[in-house]
Amino acid sequence: MKSIHFRSALIATPLFVLFLSGCGSIESAAQTDCTSIGWQIGSPGYDQCFKARVYERKLDYSLPPGDKPVPSLL
Repeated sequence: MKSIHFRSALIATPLFVLFLSGCGSIESAAQTDCTSIGWQIGSPGYDQCFKARVYERKLDYSLPPGDKPVPSLL
């Protein structure tokens, strides 16, 4: 019985890691946004764009004031 759980955990763990790595991060998405519109990494305009995009994305993914997180059904 334990070997079935162990095998399923061995299969599920790499799949879960691949799923999460596909999501990316806020920083990588902001970098993609700024480079796609023509800013070169390291330029002053890129730095301003990057900071603004990170701030916007953090606002997009944050909970509204007063909301409490709800447990996931997954």
